Amino acid sequence: MPAALPSMWRAVKRGFAAEPALLAIAFALSLVAALPDALMALWLKFLADGLLDGIPTLVAIAAGGWAVSATLTWVLRVVSERTQRRFRDRVTIALESHVAELQASVVTVEHHERPDYLDRLTILRDQVFVLDHMYMSLFTTCGWILRLVVTIGLLVSIHPILAALALFALPTVAPTSWRPAVERAAEEAGAQAQRLAKHLFDVATTAPPGKEVRVSGIGERLLRDRRAAWERWYARVARARWGSAAWHTLGWAVFGAG
Repeated sequence: MPAALPSMWRAVKRGFAAEPALLAIAFALSLVAALPDALMALWLKFLADGLLDGIPTLVAIAAGGWAVSATLTWVLRVVSERTQRRFRDRVTIALESHVAELQASVVTVEHHERPDYLDRLTILRDQVFVLDHMYMSLFTTCGWILRLVVTIGLLVSIHPILAALALFALPTVAPTSWRPAVERAAEEAGAQAQRLAKHLFDVATTAPPGKEVRVSGIGERLLRDRRAAWERWYARVARARWGSAAWHTLGWAVFGAG
């Protein structure tokens, strides 16, 4: 399967081709919505300084800024979520159509007979809805990066040494970056077992083959085989998820200790 960054870039280009205006608006709103929330710490600083130094004007400015930031945070978050939802709904239709077009545009049927292609097609067909979640994750990540930059700037304005606090966040970056790749590799490795489990489930639960299953009396065997295939797939995925979750937890523990 392609690497994460090239895949993300292709998905962004596909989303821009489908809905360029909504993509730009949703991305801009996600960034703008992050600013009022990040400025809460600044208003809190002004409030503390005004109370300690006895400056009523500074207290009033801090209270007003806090109220404006809280209101803008709520309004922009609601508008951003609704805009992103509309964009994701529209781009999902475009992505599913694109996937169907890619699969149908192949001249031969050889790709339906090769297990390696079938494994990749199964993952793509069953998880195409995840692609629209990628946009929300990307927008949210950019918003948090903007919050981080503003927060570090506020810390540096108090004392430059406080910028070192950002170093404690570095252990969380590595697990977050390679965790999806590890889990995706596990899903790809177990795609054949997952495809078999899905096929056996369809055989046992749909009407046309269900008649033959009942006549031949192989229902219990199908249940056992389907369960065994599903466990072969899930055991591999579960090991990858538990391992990546442990490293992710360790990184956040280091950040919390800092």
